[in-house]
Amino acid sequence: MADTVLYEVSDGLATITLNRPEAMNALNIATKVALREAAESAAADTAVRAILLTAAGDRAFCVGQDLKEHIGLLVSDRETGSRQTMSTVKEHYNPIVKALAGAPKPVVAAVNGVAAGAGFGFALAADYRVVAQTAAFNTSFAGVALTADSGISWTLPRVIGPGRAADLLLFPRSISAQDALELGIANRLVPSADLRAEAEKVARALAEGPTVAYAAIKEAMAYGLTHSLAETLEKEDELQTRAGQSEDHAIAVQAFVNKEKPKYLGR
Repeated sequence: MADTVLYEVSDGLATITLNRPEAMNALNIATKVALREAAESAAADTAVRAILLTAAGDRAFCVGQDLKEHIGLLVSDRETGSRQTMSTVKEHYNPIVKALAGAPKPVVAAVNGVAAGAGFGFALAADYRVVAQTAAFNTSFAGVALTADSGISWTLPRVIGPGRAADLLLFPRSISAQDALELGIANRLVPSADLRAEAEKVARALAEGPTVAYAAIKEAMAYGLTHSLAETLEKEDELQTRAGQSEDHAIAVQAFVNKEKPKYLGR
C-alpha cells in the first residue's frame, strides 16, 4: 500500500489516514488505489469492528481529484483518443464508496479541514462525521464542469434533502462547519485541536459495541430509503432475527438483568 494512505488496525479499530498533506490530500492515482485497498480490507476484515477515516495535516480532509495529474491525463486521452481518465470513477471512487457505505460495521469520518468533491463524497459515505470547527465542505463538481460522483448524488440528498442538495451541487460554494452541523452533514462539531481524540473516542466506542446490530442498522436504513414500508417491515424482521441470534444480544440481555455493563464480542 502506498504511503499516501496509512492503514493501522488496533483493538478492533481500523484507522485509514489520507497522507498527502502537502497536496491537501488530493487524490492522485496512487492515493486512490491505496485508499480503495484500505477501505476494502477494513470492510472485509472480521477482526475490524469499526473504521475511522481521517487525514493528515490541518488544512484539508481531502480536496478531491488531483487536478494537476488530471490535466496531464486529459491531454494524453485527447492525443490517443482514449477515455481512460474518467474511468477513475468506476475503478476507484465507486469501490471506495461501496466499501465504506456497505461495510458491515460503523464508519466514522474525522473531517479536519476542507472536504471537497470526492473528499466530500467519502465523508458522506461514513455513518458518522466528527468535524473540526475550522473544516468546510464544497461539492466542487460543477465548478470544473463535471457532474457528481463518489456517491454524492445519492448521499447528499438523503442527508440534507433534494432541494438543498441541488442548490449545493448547482452552485458549489464553501459550507462552514457550523452550517454543516445545522444541515446535518456534521454529526458532531469539535475544536480542531480535539478532533482526533474525539473522533477516536467515538470510533473506539463503536468498535467495542454490538457489531452485528450496527451492521443490521446500516443495512436497514439503506434498504428503507429505497423500499416501501411493507418491504421495510419485512427487512426489519429479517435483520432483527439475525441480531437476536447474535452472541452480543445474549450478552446484552444478561448484562441488563445483572445490572452490569455488557462486554460485547462483536459477533
